[in-house]
Amino acid sequence: MGTPIIQIRNLMKTYKLGGETVRALNDVSIEIDKGEFLAIIGPSGSGKSTLMNMIGCLDLPESGTYLLDGKDIGKMNDNQLAVIRNQKIGFIFQNFNLLTKLSALENVELPLLYAGIPAKERREKSLESLEKVGLRERAGHLPTQLSGGQQQRVAIARALAGNPSILLADEPTGALDSKTSQEILYLIQELNELGHTIILITHDLTIAQQAKRMVSIQDGQLQENGGELIGNMAIY
Repeated sequence: MGTPIIQIRNLMKTYKLGGETVRALNDVSIEIDKGEFLAIIGPSGSGKSTLMNMIGCLDLPESGTYLLDGKDIGKMNDNQLAVIRNQKIGFIFQNFNLLTKLSALENVELPLLYAGIPAKERREKSLESLEKVGLRERAGHLPTQLSGGQQQRVAIARALAGNPSILLADEPTGALDSKTSQEILYLIQELNELGHTIILITHDLTIAQQAKRMVSIQDGQLQENGGELIGNMAIY
């Protein structure tokens, strides 16, 4: 701990909406250390999805700087950003985003296929990832043959397959019941203990409190430790 993996300074992002200019991110600055488990909490429209897209190298800021492992993301072209996403960041989405015609193993293999990893190594790494999430024995099953919780575990295994330093989890329990949500959160905590940096995006205070550090975002502005903002966000 103590070594920043992410350094964001004075990030700005605006959108045009119905003739108005909306500041999705308004002078956002944050440092995230290697091995941290951080929750970013905010209501719908607060800017948290925009911030997630920035951190995940899916979008670039209008101004400000974003250093990932010391590299300036704002100066990269699309190909360089794609390489960074593939090597450094594992994405976990609310709706799993699994391909229904592919088995659990084939879904996990996909990012490795895009990275050009040979078939034998790809298979080994993917089975290892499924083992980490407790689903190796379901490798041959299609998503439709798995429960919601198992599908999210496959999605987590896919995020882990390339051994990224950062796991970016966007409402990872949003489509799950409370018992399954808790199981997925325990798994995410275990992955953090194994050394992965976890950034959890959520609107739910109960979920955010599972993290070791929490920041809140509202109207595109970030506030450390939640502050008063969280008091206004506890009910949805």
